[in-house]
Parts: sequence; structure tokens; C-alpha cells
Amino acid sequence: QDGPRRDEPGFAAIAEATAGLRYITGHPGEVPARAGLSLGDTIAGLHGALGVLLALYERDARGGEGQMIDVALYEAVFNLTESLLPEYHVFGAVRQPAGGALPGIAPSNAYPCLDGQYVLIAANGDSLFKRLMELIGRADLANDPDLARNDGRAKRAEEIDQIIGEWSKQRTLEDILSALQSIAVPAGRIYTAKDIAEDPHYRARGVIQTVESAGGLKVEMPGVVPKLSNNPGAIRHRAPTLGEHTDIILQSLGLSAEQIKALKEAGILH
Repeated sequence: QDGPRRDEPGFAAIAEATAGLRYITGHPGEVPARAGLSLGDTIAGLHGALGVLLALYERDARGGEGQMIDVALYEAVFNLTESLLPEYHVFGAVRQPAGGALPGIAPSNAYPCLDGQYVLIAANGDSLFKRLMELIGRADLANDPDLARNDGRAKRAEEIDQIIGEWSKQRTLEDILSALQSIAVPAGRIYTAKDIAEDPHYRARGVIQTVESAGGLKVEMPGVVPKLSNNPGAIRHRAPTLGEHTDIILQSLGLSAEQIKALKEAGILH
């Protein structure tokens, strides 16, 4: 609602770049990558919904009379950038893109497997790192005092990633996941839409819901998140087609059937 750029059009791609997300996404030296989704739109919507809840609480709990909710696309994305700005403000450090890793956290990356897939391993906890190194036969690193804490591992992240990658590329994804699960080291596969659709955990949790479109097509889509214990929520109806509820809304505003018909004949409504 204010600021020198308030009149500029808002698009998710621009917002993600303005918030700094685009710069740190991708691999060093390559074109800044996009996440593959319109994160700016979704995140702004979530912040808007949070604003609505806060305004409703203020109305109900404190006798408020309603408020204007101001959410900018770039601000919503910026709100998720963690220590990006503090790192610059305190240390003058401009965070750089790091591919599949997260700067300052090690080891946590995507590693190649024998069958051409990738495995995500997040062993950046001290005890997790120690167990992982023992599993892959590198007790020397597991017991290296310089690597006992994350700050030491972060300085040698590239070396550690290479060692883990050499181990992982000699094994299939399933073998790796089984081995890591046995020692309680967080790991997972990189899901495609097909993987999601076939995962029994998604089904058991009810995360995937089937909705019938206006044309009778049954479509699977994400369900209600979060689930509340007393009223977990449900998808009660499909999204309307363009203009489907126009007549109902206009009638609720007091327009007669004749007035609505006249608006349509005049080309004002379709």
C-alpha cells in the first residue's frame, strides 16, 4: 500500500528475485534457478490468510472494527529467507548459491546412486555425522575432533560431500535408504509426481483427495493442511467455473432476474 515501488505490478517470479531467493537458488556460476513453482504467490496467500486470522482475533478478543491487510509478494518471500540479511548486516557476507547444499550446514546434500537416482542425506547433527561416517567406513572422520561440530564440518563441506558421494554411487538408492534407516540417519528419495501418487503414506494420511470437476473428471489434488484434532476439515466442493456463481451473488446483492438478464444482454456480464 505504500513505498516508492507500490505501483509496480506484482508477479511471483519478480518477487522471488527481489526477496533474494532467486540469487541463492541453483549452482554457482550458472543462471539463477527458479524453484519450479510460483512460491511467491502461494507464500503471499498464506501470509494473507494469517493476516485475516490476526484481524479476526483482534476483532473478537479486543473489540476491533476490522483492518486493512497489507501483504506484498516480495515481503512474504523475504520473510522466509532465514539468516540471509543478518549474515550480511553483521558479517558483510553475501550468501551464494550452493546447489543442493545449504551453506554452513554439513553434510546435507543430494548424492548420486548406482542406479542413476539421487539420495538426500541430512547428517548435519553431530551424532548423525559420526554414525554416517562409521557406516561408510570412515572412522577416521567420525573421530576427527575438527569435524565433531558443525562449524568444523562446514569448512570442509566439499571434501565431506565428495567422500559421501563416492560411497553412495556404488550402491542403489534402496540399499542406501535401508542402511541409513538402520542407524537412524535422516535420508530420503527425491519424489516425482508419480512417486507422490503411489506413496502409501500420503494415502494413509489423507493428504491426497479426489475432487470431481464440472465436466465430471475426477482429479487428485492436495487435501486439507493442517489437520485439527476436533475439526480436521474436508474439501466439500470443487472450485467453480468462471462466472458460475455470478447470478447467485448478484441476487444476494438485491438484483432481480430481469436486471441480471439486462446486464448480460448489454454485454456487461457473460
